[in-house]
Amino acid sequence: MLNVPSQSFPAPSSQQRVASGGRSKVPLKQGRSLMDWIRLTKSGKDLTGLKGRLIEVTEEELKKHNTKDDCWICIRGFVYNVTPYMEYHPGGEDELMRAAGSDGTDLFDQVHRWVNYESMLKECLVGRMAVKPALPKDYHEEKKVLNGMLPKSQVADTLAKEGCSSPSYDWFQTDSSVTIVIYTKQKDINLDSVIVDHQDDSFRAEILIKDYSYIIHVELSHEIEEDFSVRVVENVGKIEIVLKKKENASWKRLGHPLENHNSLILRKDTGTEIVKPYTPVSDSLLSEFKEPVLLNNKYIYFLIKIYPAGLFTPELDQLQIGDFVSVSNPEGSFKISQFQELEDLFLLAAGTGFTPMVKILNYALTNIPSLRKVKLMFFNKTEDDIIWRSQLEKLAFKDKRFDVEFVLSAPTSEWNGKWGHISPALLSEFLKRSSDKSKVLICICGPTPFTEQGIRLLRDRNFSKEEIHSFTA
Repeated sequence: MLNVPSQSFPAPSSQQRVASGGRSKVPLKQGRSLMDWIRLTKSGKDLTGLKGRLIEVTEEELKKHNTKDDCWICIRGFVYNVTPYMEYHPGGEDELMRAAGSDGTDLFDQVHRWVNYESMLKECLVGRMAVKPALPKDYHEEKKVLNGMLPKSQVADTLAKEGCSSPSYDWFQTDSSVTIVIYTKQKDINLDSVIVDHQDDSFRAEILIKDYSYIIHVELSHEIEEDFSVRVVENVGKIEIVLKKKENASWKRLGHPLENHNSLILRKDTGTEIVKPYTPVSDSLLSEFKEPVLLNNKYIYFLIKIYPAGLFTPELDQLQIGDFVSVSNPEGSFKISQFQELEDLFLLAAGTGFTPMVKILNYALTNIPSLRKVKLMFFNKTEDDIIWRSQLEKLAFKDKRFDVEFVLSAPTSEWNGKWGHISPALLSEFLKRSSDKSKVLICICGPTPFTEQGIRLLRDRNFSKEEIHSFTA
């Protein structure tokens, strides 16, 4: 740790479900690939039928659009006209039709929670659902109940002076989770701009917006688990905080407001301590790059992405020689003994989830004589996002035991490599042992949805818990 001051589908009869219980893609017509869809969305064609207008959609209006020729679906409070996407959907038209004219959030989360649908369907956005919160009988003015959005005049007045749109929040639930959605309406928001704290029944989220902090602070109406996940859609400035319920009960309300809830506060330099976990790395994957010889070997390398609008990394980026940071003792559960007599090592990484793989690669290729094969499947959004690409390609050329595959979720038309998200099809080709009974270890690291889905797919392929190790990105 470094310290610097300052979420049953598809249907059993669906084409998308195969006999083994997994899923398979439905054959698409020629000219209906992902790249064809990307080209269509960039063509300037009106895919919503509204000529660029965004509207507020009532539940009654949504229900009217429930056919293959006119299909609207709501996901997390936003309504999309998916009619033009029907022929491009890998799971087939029937799966999309299961949510036609209704809220498809639960269905989406059970299968595609890691997919960046905002980017995929942004040209199909019709507008937001009209929220009409039903206040419970015990509602009264002195004790406001959080059920949907609350008035935010204080927030609006403050940001209006800054020339910005005011933030807001909403929440929805499934049987097992509650998701708080914060709409910052700022395009420079990232994970580094989000601070979340949960103690007992108190939940607090602080979103850094320019010189202000937008606060969500509530006493939750029900108990939640300690672990939670945060997802940021940077291009629309939306933040999703997913809380896991302790009991699968329906919540009538989110909770009661606490100090500074739903308010925007000018940030003051009060010396707030920010804690971030990072994985130490080697300075290079290649032996020709020698690590410097320092007294008592007192040095650590980190690979850190700088977010210009963040709170932590810009401060870190400005540190000079002679400045100080606090570093905790190492944390984690990975043991070198897991490499003992290892023959096949498979690494699955997404984005900065690549960092734990650096030292694993260096150590495995140098110190494990029994090792026959090391393979890395590296998931990123674009080519520019691939960390240390040239070094990985040089290492694969130099050491024949090592092979690397790059997978992009938002490739350009010039990309000739693999694309998509972690899936049974990609893993089936990737996870090939050197022999039928070889000892295997699979390491996985990335955003929480990526890691959770990856572990589910690996268990579906009958890999044991001992053969899978997940890191926290």
